[in-house]
Amino acid sequence: MTETTNLLDAMTRLIGKENMLSSIEDRICYACDGSKQRHIPDVVLRPQSTQHVSNILRYANTHVIPVYPRGAGSGLTGGAVPAQGGIVLDFTQMNQILEIVPEDLTATVEPGVVTQTLQNEVAKYNLFYPPDPASAAFSTIGGNVAECSGGITGLKYGVTRDYILTLEVVLADGSIIHTGRKTLKSVTGYDLTRLFVGSEGTLGVFTQITVKLLPLPEKIETLLIFFKTSEDAVKCANQVISNNLLPRTLEFIDKSSIDCIKGYKQEFQIPEGVSSILLIDIDGKEESVKTETALIEKIVNENHALNVVSAKNVKERDTLWEVRRAISPALYNIAPFKINEDICVPRSKILEILQRINDIHKRYPSLKVANFGHIGDGNIHVNIMYDEGNNQQLSAENMVEEILRNTVELGGTISGEHGIGNVKSKYLSFEVPPQELQIMKGIKYLLDPKGILNPGKIFLQ
Repeated sequence: MTETTNLLDAMTRLIGKENMLSSIEDRICYACDGSKQRHIPDVVLRPQSTQHVSNILRYANTHVIPVYPRGAGSGLTGGAVPAQGGIVLDFTQMNQILEIVPEDLTATVEPGVVTQTLQNEVAKYNLFYPPDPASAAFSTIGGNVAECSGGITGLKYGVTRDYILTLEVVLADGSIIHTGRKTLKSVTGYDLTRLFVGSEGTLGVFTQITVKLLPLPEKIETLLIFFKTSEDAVKCANQVISNNLLPRTLEFIDKSSIDCIKGYKQEFQIPEGVSSILLIDIDGKEESVKTETALIEKIVNENHALNVVSAKNVKERDTLWEVRRAISPALYNIAPFKINEDICVPRSKILEILQRINDIHKRYPSLKVANFGHIGDGNIHVNIMYDEGNNQQLSAENMVEEILRNTVELGGTISGEHGIGNVKSKYLSFEVPPQELQIMKGIKYLLDPKGILNPGKIFLQ
């Protein structure tokens, strides 16, 4: 109790009582993230500036107090969960877009800026911030950078790391560093910016971020395509890319997911006999979009598509995309608990991993499985649903382990976009060999020797 009192007194002096939350009711609100874990912090601090963050970390490092940076808490692998109590740093108050420079194709923001807010603001300048995670309406740029978030546009435009130019980072000891340059090219020294991107809050805390922007595409065309089999859908997707076409998005939905959607929203008109769906966006100049759309329609018809629906306007486009957005909430109609994996394999191995998942599922008949995701870049969300009870949960966890082992065996990765956190730390060795793992731990020790930054994440020890 004395330690907590000392902490509260010190933080009152350093950042002001108005920027602290210490009641049990407030702290419970910060105990969870999207992984549904629950660990209550000792205090929640809401910094207003880089100096606030520096002061907090300097004190925490001196007194060896765990610090857990947090954006919107939407992560799915426990990245923001205060697993060892201590301090939660809530960045929602540092939410300013500091500058947009159209001539340089850059924007500089604080970490609490919501992804969609940035996208909407830069669109006013006819510019485009491509990383588009499913959580864009509420996830923050700081959280996206910490997790190196992906999303639906990854096939054509890449992921968060491809758009981060500079970072202002507060290190564990409270010192402040700046990485990268506000130029579209810079190869001076080691690429520290990319080292911090995806580090899940374990190496430093971001307080300013400069992102690269692109010209806003002139037009977007959306196609919803129905297939009788998953094989037809996957082969079609591969053929689209083999024909030198690179859609903005290329999404896959399997039969289990389709059945969920039908039961969730009756207004979705999905024909009988459909076992898989492709959802494709094509963007660019109007003439090129028209040409590419015609070529894709020709390819899908050659690959036994049952039907192709195209959006005639923005409203119809949103309606088609609602089919994809409805999947995650609809899955809870099958079972109350869900594990959402985000495996990624080379595109040439997609059919094989889907078959292996199907074969593994046969050994766990009490579970339900639905697959959907960003098939264009090999990123598949494998959702395993189960009912309450230890036996069901254990079966689900065993199935996850088998799927992850098979994914790595096929040259894939255990996480395409969600990160490791503490949910996947026990599987890290499946993919990362001992020497590489030791290098990672060495970097962590160099930057955070007392282990105060997001402890309990990524590494088992």
